[in-house]
Amino acid sequence: MSPDRSARRIALALAAGALVLLAGCQVRPLYSESTGAGQRLSTVGFADPHNRIEQVVRNNLIFLAAGGAGEPAHPEYEVTMTAKSSASSILDITTDDNTVAVTNTPVAGRVALSVTYTLTRIRDGQVIKTATREVVSQIDVSGQSFAKLRSIRDAENRAAREAAEFMRGEIAIALSREPQSSPLVQPQPKPAWQK
Repeated sequence: MSPDRSARRIALALAAGALVLLAGCQVRPLYSESTGAGQRLSTVGFADPHNRIEQVVRNNLIFLAAGGAGEPAHPEYEVTMTAKSSASSILDITTDDNTVAVTNTPVAGRVALSVTYTLTRIRDGQVIKTATREVVSQIDVSGQSFAKLRSIRDAENRAAREAAEFMRGEIAIALSREPQSSPLVQPQPKPAWQK
C-alpha cells in the first residue's frame, strides 16, 4: 500500500470520527425563543445590596437581565449575593509606600473581587443555583493617595461589571433548564360596539 493511500485512509477515519462526535452535540442559542431564557431573565429580582461593590454588581445585573427596563414589579426569581474585594501589590518589592513616591514609578497591583450568589424560585423557595464568581482586575498604584484610591475603585467597578456579565450567563443557563410554565391564556377583549 502506498503512503498516499494510507494517509488518505487515516484522514477519512479522523473525519468520520469527528463527524460522529459532532453528531452528538446539541448546540442551541442560549437566548433562543424555545428556551425562554431571555424572557425569564426579565422576571428575576435582585436583593438589596449591603455595600458599594454589591450595589455596582446589582445595577449591572439589573441592566443586563432586563435590557435596561429595570426590575420587574412581581419577580418570579430572586438573586441574593454577597460581594467583597481586596487590593494587593503584584510585585512585593518593598513594604514601604515611599518607594513609589521617590521613584515616581507606579507599582503594579490587582483588585480581586469575589461574588457569592444564590438564585431562588420565589413561589416555593427552591434554590436553583448557588455559585461563587471571582474576577481579578489589574491596576497601577500611584504614589498619590487619592490616585491610589481612585484606581482601586475603578478596578472594583471593572471587576463588578465583568462579574455581572458572567453571572447573567450562568443565571440564564440555570433558567433555561427550568421547566416551562404553561402560558397564561389572555381573555379576548370585547369589541366596543356591535351591530
